[in-house]
Amino acid sequence: MEFKEKLFLLLSGIFITALVLGNIIGTTKFVNVFGLTVPAGVLAYPFTFLATDLICELYGKNKAQTLVWTGFILNFFMLGLMTLGHLLPDASGVSGAASTFERVYEFMVANVIASMFAYLVAQTIDVHMFHFWKKLTKGKHLWLRNNASTTVSQLVDTISILTILYLADNLGPDINSVDKLIQLIFYSYLFKFFFALFDTPLFYLGVYFLKNKVHDDPDEVK
Repeated sequence: MEFKEKLFLLLSGIFITALVLGNIIGTTKFVNVFGLTVPAGVLAYPFTFLATDLICELYGKNKAQTLVWTGFILNFFMLGLMTLGHLLPDASGVSGAASTFERVYEFMVANVIASMFAYLVAQTIDVHMFHFWKKLTKGKHLWLRNNASTTVSQLVDTISILTILYLADNLGPDINSVDKLIQLIFYSYLFKFFFALFDTPLFYLGVYFLKNKVHDDPDEVK
């Protein structure tokens, strides 16, 4: 297996792991990150955008969009497996934490449905905006296409998923008004925004060390 294929598998694995993990833990717990109250699931999502941006830069828009659809399908595959575990009868006396499983499942169903709708829209925007800025700048200004695509797509993702979860009453008793929902959206997006700025040097390093080893971008601007 060539290096570029191994790298693609690694980036795809990071993307899918972060995506599935984010949907499983979702809003089961809120954490305080530098004074910002955000769902624990949010900690995983920024890595999905970093992975798709690297794939878009190194392998082209089509492969990045294919990965987006693959992640979408695999999350529903994961939901199907969890639903099967939910429907099968509990082996009483053997299960170590059946109530915990059921509680996580209860939260996860709404999380997956909401996040997959938001994810499909946001990740598609991210891939297309990244390629748009790449073409417009003739392949220059990595920082622009990395941040311009990620910050906008993450705003769409944050507003969509938290609004759907709020309407589904899946955010806990403290988020009981539109004002508190807006505040939660602001904090969650602020965390993602700063992470997007933080991942810019990671993106640059990845492209710098890997670009010449891959040579597999059909959309490369000459």
